[in-house]
Amino acid sequence: MTPRILILPGSNRLASYNRRLAAEAARLVAATDAVATHLSLTDYPLPLYDADFEDEHGVPENATLLAQHLTAQDGLILVSPEYNTSIPPLVKNTIDWISRVRKVQGRPVQPFRGLVVALASASPGRLGGMRALAALRPVLMSLGAEVITPQCSLADAAHGFDEAGHLTDDHARAALEQMVERLIDHCRVLGRHE
Repeated sequence: MTPRILILPGSNRLASYNRRLAAEAARLVAATDAVATHLSLTDYPLPLYDADFEDEHGVPENATLLAQHLTAQDGLILVSPEYNTSIPPLVKNTIDWISRVRKVQGRPVQPFRGLVVALASASPGRLGGMRALAALRPVLMSLGAEVITPQCSLADAAHGFDEAGHLTDDHARAALEQMVERLIDHCRVLGRHE
């Protein structure tokens, strides 16, 4: 089985450290026999989740497209910033909308159920976004995702990359490599696709 892995940075800021970390994760996945797909949420804008909006207009097409991407994958690397010690609104809103998708191409789905998820974060602070990752775990698990234990947390991210965008922090690089390896191993065992 060839695992299919989606890499999703949870920031739309062009100079985002999390976008850089996601690019490093995508590079590591691409160096394996897994198939890497790297998306940007800038291509899938969504309104703030509102049940009245959903009742009147239905689930936005971009949420359905993201759900379609997810259901085609065995694994997800979600690279999220930390805002005020928790999940940033862009990431939470995206998860909330995707969780409302019930059908993809006419088939019933639960986009996160059985998806193997790895979490990573980069932050200019000393904790490297660890509190956001801790907050994301129960959210994703409640939706049926299999969130693996290894994660990557890059502190002092302003100094964490060289000019080519590669990690300079040895600890973070080792953590990212272990996380990607474990994710792919879990996808081989638990993968949703044969």
